Parts: sequence; structure tokens; C-alpha cells
Amino acid sequence: MCLALLPGATPLASLEIEITGLRSGKGLIQLCLTADVGAFPDCKSGGGIKRTLSAAAPRIRFEGLAPGDYAVAVIHDANANSRLDTMLGIPREGFGFSRNPAIRFGPPRFDAARFAVAPNGGIQQIRMRYLL
Repeated sequence: MCLALLPGATPLASLEIEITGLRSGKGLIQLCLTADVGAFPDCKSGGGIKRTLSAAAPRIRFEGLAPGDYAVAVIHDANANSRLDTMLGIPREGFGFSRNPAIRFGPPRFDAARFAVAPNGGIQQIRMRYLL
């Protein structure tokens, strides 16, 4: 039985994320999708969905999401060491966020990257940025 068809059931949505502007197809993409302000941008508090995908295929689809507000943070882990490499605090690898907000010092706040996922789903295109 499909619970989404029951009266009063919350419809589930899908979200497609496409990452553009990669310098290369080498390495991995580390992605954090969250509706939890406290888990943004790294999903370390457990309040989000972490995924790793190949930089050669920078597209992912999430199914079964509750409609609502989300934010996405992405790192191009070019050397596949499972972390964002920095030099003097400046990222040496690519990064990006949903809604492609302006970057000042450090990652943007959740509100700057927040977008709505409607019951009929959505698409987010994230442009990678490289500082070095």
C-alpha cells in the first residue's frame, strides 16, 4: 500500500542536484543535504543526508524527501582524502552551495543557501568555486 495516497499523509518529494563548473572529473564529490540549520554545512551533527559521488558523474537524485526548506553544501574532494584541503585557511579544493550565494569569509549561513522543495519535487544547480 502506498502511504502517500492515504488521506492526511504527507506527500514525498524528489530533488535532483546537478553540480557544474568542476575543474576536472577526478576525485569525489562530498555532499550534505539538510533541513537542519545546526547541521549545515557539513552534516556532522547527524541532521542531514551525506552522500559521496564520483566527480566524473556530478549529478544525484534524492527520493522520498518531506517537502520543506533545505540547503546543500558540496566539496570537490579532488584527491579523495575525505576532507576539504586548505592552505592558511583558504580552500584548495572546490566548494559550492545551493542557490550559489556570495562567499565572504567562511561558508554562508543556512538562510543564504536555503531553498524550498515542493511536493512535486525540484532541481538545484550548484556551481563549484575554486579560490586557489
